[in-house]
Amino acid sequence: MTKKLYYQDSYIRTFEALVKACTFVEKGVEVILDQTAFFPESGGQYGDQGSLNNLEVLNVYERNKEIIHLLKEPLEVGAKVVGELDWKSRHLKMQQHSAEHIVSGLVKDRFGYDNVGFHLGTEDSTLDFNGEITPEQLRELEWCANEFVVANLDIIERYPRAEEIEQLVFRSKIELDEGLRIIVIPGVDQCACCAPQLKRTGEIGLIKLTNIQRHKGGVRITMLCGVRALMDYSKKEKSVKGISQLLSVKEDEVEEGVQGLKEEVESWKKKNIEMANHLIEYKVKEISEDGEICLFEYELKGDGPRHLMNAVLEQGGKICAVFYPDHKEGFRYTIGSKTIDVRPIGEELNEAFHGRGGGKANMIQGTVKGEETQIREWLRKGVSSG
Repeated sequence: MTKKLYYQDSYIRTFEALVKACTFVEKGVEVILDQTAFFPESGGQYGDQGSLNNLEVLNVYERNKEIIHLLKEPLEVGAKVVGELDWKSRHLKMQQHSAEHIVSGLVKDRFGYDNVGFHLGTEDSTLDFNGEITPEQLRELEWCANEFVVANLDIIERYPRAEEIEQLVFRSKIELDEGLRIIVIPGVDQCACCAPQLKRTGEIGLIKLTNIQRHKGGVRITMLCGVRALMDYSKKEKSVKGISQLLSVKEDEVEEGVQGLKEEVESWKKKNIEMANHLIEYKVKEISEDGEICLFEYELKGDGPRHLMNAVLEQGGKICAVFYPDHKEGFRYTIGSKTIDVRPIGEELNEAFHGRGGGKANMIQGTVKGEETQIREWLRKGVSSG
């Protein structure tokens, strides 16, 4: 069984070890050492990163009580190796995991909910609880969690004796091979855990709960800590400053500025619809009351072409085909009739101009590739002959 140095000291960055086994597998080479400071993927987090004799460690996982280090190249069995952890990555994970203890402990104490899922990803962490938490309660939890960070409390590891376990009250009762290991953060949490932890809560730096959503009858909270929280703040600060400059408002008035802009846009949309409807009315007045009508419109957008087609048909047109520019190439079309089935026309049109589309007997929509003059000529001959 591999000796786990991270239980002796979670701050070990380099260590020496002997190679016990080296096996080629599909993904690379699996190396087992007599001891290691690399923590394997477990407890909702990915394995440690780093190197063995300057060879990159691709992944770390546990199998049959042995810690497996996945490499690209082999190491000689019996050889002494130097392991080096990617400390930046390890410390970041310890920040997230110790913060999870604080948040989960607070949720358990205040609401009685259990942490039923924890995932420490490469960008953020998520915590799942089996009960409802409102956005307002989330803000209160965040504030209280950061009070425990500022208090810079000791994070204590305990290995209680068997006779003590029955008397202890703690979260997530997990039995480890080496015995029960309990992480204690005074005043907020006491939980069985196998992951490396910080020594003091102050090292977390900052706990930011960025999102909450319903999940499997409870909630899922997204959390950022330490450097991740700082990076998130910097990114959002840059966005707020940019929006502030664009709208010519103070940074703390950005929300009001965006709301005003939204209302202005909605007002212009309404005016644009009204103008489009007036434009359709004028266009219909200039069109013959019956026959086959083919229109190429470069100003109408959205539902405008369909409204124009319906207006022409209401006036007595036999068939109305409205074409308008596609944002990629060629034209979009809307073709309708109150007296004939226009689907055959659409099928032939698509075949002639590499188009696609369809619809019901009284109206079809789609896209075609071609020039206006070519499409007009085809419709003049095709529709008239049909």
